[in-house]
Amino acid sequence: FGGGTQAVSPAWLALTLLPPWDHPAQAAPPVPVIRAKAVSAKEVDSGNDIYGNPIKRIQYEIKQIKMFKGPDKDIEFIYTAPSTAVCGRLLDTGGKKEYLIAGKSEGNGKMHITLCDLVSTWDSLSPTQKKSLNQRYQMGCECKISRCLSIPCFVSSSDECLWTDWAMEKNNVDGRQAKHYACIKRSDGSCAWYRGMAPPKQEFLDIEDP
Repeated sequence: FGGGTQAVSPAWLALTLLPPWDHPAQAAPPVPVIRAKAVSAKEVDSGNDIYGNPIKRIQYEIKQIKMFKGPDKDIEFIYTAPSTAVCGRLLDTGGKKEYLIAGKSEGNGKMHITLCDLVSTWDSLSPTQKKSLNQRYQMGCECKISRCLSIPCFVSSSDECLWTDWAMEKNNVDGRQAKHYACIKRSDGSCAWYRGMAPPKQEFLDIEDP
């Protein structure tokens, strides 16, 4: 089993690390966010469809390395549809490739992933993204990240960060802001992009141009 991964956007990381989502899916189910690798895979039955036909899923046994957000119990198994044609997300089971995965909790140490969920190889993340997973993105829980599709574009409120990779770069979901910036909330309630792996200075939090 194997498959591709998707680029990590600041919007995805910010949203998946929030408590309840603000957008694009408010009141979505809990979203575990983990670093893990798949060690084995097998096809299993998962009930029947409305016509009585068995529903097949791939069950990945995983080794969880770190949970950034999720239940108290470690994730032991990840489930997905058996092929990309039906939105399955295929993982390498060699035990060497590590992933950042955000999926839907099924309880009891299980989660489900589809092509729409965030799955990216750990090595593809920038140092800033890895550092931000531990602390930076949580500082933007009350901020909004809005896509800027063409220049000029403007914020509609002070708690908003414009994601301009979409307008400035061809590879928009893997651009400069996605790789090196985090949208964080400052002391006055406004939000701004912050660059770097070091914790923001108090001067930045107390309003300093990013």
